[in-house]
Amino acid sequence: MDLQGRVALVTGATGHIGRAVCDALAELCAGVVVLDLHPEVCHDVAESLHRRHGVEAVPLPIDLSDDQCPSQIVRHVLDHYGQLDILVNCAAFVGTSNLSGWNTYFENQGVDAWRQAVELNLTVPFRLTQACAAALKHSGRGSVVNVASIYGIVGPDISLYADTSMNNTAAYAASKGGLVQLTRWLSTVMAPDVRVNTVTPGGLARNQPEVFQQRYVARTPLGRMGTEEEMKGAVAYLASDLSAYVTGHNLIVDGGWTAW
Repeated sequence: MDLQGRVALVTGATGHIGRAVCDALAELCAGVVVLDLHPEVCHDVAESLHRRHGVEAVPLPIDLSDDQCPSQIVRHVLDHYGQLDILVNCAAFVGTSNLSGWNTYFENQGVDAWRQAVELNLTVPFRLTQACAAALKHSGRGSVVNVASIYGIVGPDISLYADTSMNNTAAYAASKGGLVQLTRWLSTVMAPDVRVNTVTPGGLARNQPEVFQQRYVARTPLGRMGTEEEMKGAVAYLASDLSAYVTGHNLIVDGGWTAW
């Protein structure tokens, strides 16, 4: 199964998971629109996809917080490709340790940080899917894949973060949980023309403090953290006709973390 002749739009395309998603779709011969904030990185990722996989990859640097961007994005994709078959909502607000009210204990988490997370993690996928709906329907094989998180379906074990600079934020969890439910809602409303599913990654190894990784691994049935590479198969499955009778589904890729 390949995606020859199909066009995919990937938001957050230059992030850790976004790059893996773009790579998975390009490996299957889809044209890829590489959407993210920074122009140079978007161009680099698009050029790499073209060089390694021979597909047409188009960089689309844009600020998703702009209220006008969903309609602009759709126009850009249709002007260039004339079609849109796959939308992957991968952009996510994860904040930084320097953002006030974000990487801190619950009692200190701020409303401004909450609003930024909900806007990018939940409102943007809603608005962009809405803007892309007509093109996806016209495709005849439209597929939306939302990228959530295990913290959108289970609560955190805060003890994992003890004695580290890391923390777990309510806004991230609530917005990702909302994205899982938005998937279910869209899957019935956009049916039968467009399928809508979620991929939910577990913890991915990204040079976290050793003590955190040890605690996380101890709670994971497969005995290790995941990698971005391991997200590729899930996205490829949900984007392609291999999942032609699958919609409203949340495919959890977490090494068994949420199984107990």
